[in-house]
Amino acid sequence: MDIHRTFGEVVFWEDGRLRHGGRVDMTRTALEGFGKSLLATDEVIIEATGNCMAVSRVLSPFVKRVVIANPLQVKAIAHAHVKTDKVDAGTLASLYAAGYLPEIWTPDAATERMRRLVAHRYQVVRHRTRIKNEVHAILHAHLIPKCPHADLFNVRGRAWLARQPVPDDERFAIERHVRELDRLAEDLATLDREIAETTLDDPAIRRLLTITGVNLAVAAGLMAAIGDIARFKSPQKLVSYFGLNPRVHQSGLGAAHHGRISKVGRSHARAMLVEAAWAAAKAPGPLHAFFVRIRARRGHQVAAVAVARKLTVLCWHLLTKEEDYLWARPSLVAHKVRSMELQAGKPQKKGNSRGPAYAYNVRELRNQEMRVAEQAQKGYEHFVEAWRPRPPKERARGRLNPARHE
Repeated sequence: MDIHRTFGEVVFWEDGRLRHGGRVDMTRTALEGFGKSLLATDEVIIEATGNCMAVSRVLSPFVKRVVIANPLQVKAIAHAHVKTDKVDAGTLASLYAAGYLPEIWTPDAATERMRRLVAHRYQVVRHRTRIKNEVHAILHAHLIPKCPHADLFNVRGRAWLARQPVPDDERFAIERHVRELDRLAEDLATLDREIAETTLDDPAIRRLLTITGVNLAVAAGLMAAIGDIARFKSPQKLVSYFGLNPRVHQSGLGAAHHGRISKVGRSHARAMLVEAAWAAAKAPGPLHAFFVRIRARRGHQVAAVAVARKLTVLCWHLLTKEEDYLWARPSLVAHKVRSMELQAGKPQKKGNSRGPAYAYNVRELRNQEMRVAEQAQKGYEHFVEAWRPRPPKERARGRLNPARHE
C-alpha cells in the first residue's frame, strides 16, 4: 500500500503476480472496512510516513503482520523512471516477497507516546531559542550593549531590557516576544512534568542519569529513540542508528577514506547526545580527558561529536549489561533523581531527616567527589599518553600500491 495524506493505493501480490486493488481513503472507517476484506494470513506493506503508525494500528488486528519499509533504503522507488502510486505499491510488494525490503522497527504504544512528548518538548525549546535570538537581534540592530546580567530574560535582565532606548515598534515587538516566552515556559513545564511522571519508575532512565552530562530530558530522549536495546546487537549498530558513524568511501585496492558523520537516523537523539557531550566535556572525568585529547588534534567541534559517539557506546553497554556508570558522582545522581521526582509532582520532604540528595548541597562532599573524578581523568590520560599513530604494515602497503612492490 502506497499511502498518502488522503488515500492509499493498494496492490496485491499473489502467486508471483501483481493485481491492482484500487484506492482506500485514509480514514479510520475506510481502513477498518479494508482490513475486514483481508485474510488473517495476509501481510500489509507500507512505507514510513507521518501517518504510517496510525495506519499500522488500524490494520494490525485484521492481518498477520504490518511491515513498515524504510524509505531511505528503498532505492528502487526513489530512482524509478516510471513512478506512480500503483508502481510504488507494486515495488514494495515485490521487494518484500523477494526478501529484500528494508524494514523499520515499530515501537509500542508507550514508546510512541514518549517519542511524541520528547518531540514536542524539542520543538518548544527550539521556538524559545528562536524568540530569544530575535530579541538579541533587535538590541544588536540599535547598538545596545551586552546585558550585564547573567540572563537577559530573568527578573533583573528584563528590568534592564525595559530601560533600553529602542523605537516604539521595537518595544512592542520585545514585549510580544517576552509574553510568548512566558507562555512557552508554561508549556515546557507541563511537558517536563509529563515526561517525569512517565519515566519516574523506569530503571533504564535512572541508569542513564548516572552518566555525567545526561539529564532527564536527554535520558528520556535517548530511551524514546532506542526503545528496546536488544534490537541493537553491538554498540556500532546504535552509533549508526543515531547517524554518528563516519562516511566511508573505498573501491578496489584503494585506501578507505573516512569523511564526516552520516547524519542518517534519529536527528533529535543525535542533537541531544551532542548537547550532553558539551556538558560532559566541562566536568572532570574520563570524558573530559577524551574531549581534550581529540580537541588537540581535530578541534572542539569534532571533539564534541566524538564525545557524543563515546556516550552512545557507553549507553549501549550500560543498558545491555544493566550496570550504572562506574565514575558516577553519587550526590549529583541523587540530585538528578530528586529533581525528577519534584518535576513529577512528588511532595517535598520537610523535617530534620536528610535525604539522599543532601550531599549535593555540601561543598566539601561535592569537592570530594570531584577529586575522585579528577583521579579517573588522570588515569585515562596516563593510559593513552603512550599511544602513537602507527604507520601501515608492509603487507598493507603492498595491497594499496601493488606496482610499488613488483
